[in-house]
Amino acid sequence: MRQWVLAILKYADRLIDDSKPLPKWPESVKSAQTQWIGRSNGHEIDFIINDNDAIRIFTTRIDTLFGVTFLVIAPENSIVEKIIPKAKNKREILDYIELTKSKTDLERKASKTKTGVLIEGVFATNPINGKQIPIWIADYVLNAYGTGAIMAVPAHDESDKEFADVYSLPSIQVISEDNTLLNSNEK
Repeated sequence: MRQWVLAILKYADRLIDDSKPLPKWPESVKSAQTQWIGRSNGHEIDFIINDNDAIRIFTTRIDTLFGVTFLVIAPENSIVEKIIPKAKNKREILDYIELTKSKTDLERKASKTKTGVLIEGVFATNPINGKQIPIWIADYVLNAYGTGAIMAVPAHDESDKEFADVYSLPSIQVISEDNTLLNSNEK
């Protein structure tokens, strides 16, 4: 399986690289092609939970780690099975997961209303500052995209902001308007 994934990534890189020197293609078409291929460069980061389990996320903006105020897991992510036994609201979580099964990934992504459920009593540790942050299960995170879990940075991501606004969750700005890192020692 790993060889197959590596072959696909190599092919995606080749598609992107081979489109760059095409003189008759407008830059807008080349950019659209790159976006369609969807190759992202970034980092995988583990947020520790339950002292020995971890939620792995993928981010293209590691510089926003100080702005993480919560994690969000896709309802069908396998880590949910390890978290549910420790949660104080097991029935609420299971009901929410059942509800999301009736929606397709396309419906979930297109939905203007962000829904989710807090995993009560279970927290993740932010690896950059050691802060305990809440974990949510929400339908706007898709298991087929990335790792099926995200670090939510509402000050710098529109979907995270919409979700944070619905549930009155905090937002910490760590990148300025001119894209420079703000003083994160105080966070």
